[in-house]
Amino acid sequence: MHCLDDKYWSEAQDKIRILSGLYGLLKPFDLIYPYRLEMGTKWAVNSKTKNLYEFWGEKVLKHLEKEMSKDEIIVNLASNEYFKVLPKKSIKRKVITPVFKEFKNGSYKIIMMYAKHARGAMARYIIENQVQNLQHLKAYDEDGYRFQESLSTDEEWVFTR
Repeated sequence: MHCLDDKYWSEAQDKIRILSGLYGLLKPFDLIYPYRLEMGTKWAVNSKTKNLYEFWGEKVLKHLEKEMSKDEIIVNLASNEYFKVLPKKSIKRKVITPVFKEFKNGSYKIIMMYAKHARGAMARYIIENQVQNLQHLKAYDEDGYRFQESLSTDEEWVFTR
């Protein structure tokens, strides 16, 4: 198991945010109690919301907006389920979502187990390589993945292996 070198911890704490069904938005070293609660759980948290997406959505977005500089871009490495917490119509900045696909049975497919690992590996790559220019993210080549311009859009960058 590859662990993040101590010299990058403060960078990770400053740049990485984790979406949580129970806590909303976390930093990597925030202390939490162990729990199991999926973001998609239907739960009337209060009289105004019927699920966790409605409860956390605007709160998480306002917090992100407050923390980020005006021209900063969101690199979304969350699962689709968790990123749905952010109300897309309210996001006022560019969002890039890396997607990791495997070649299987003649076409590229997302295999969740591999994609989850790759999202975490990319987060580590961004911190360890101190990626500031988004175009440098296209050089990501961990675990055999390569950026595929022909399969990508402005918002969704596809990496295949």
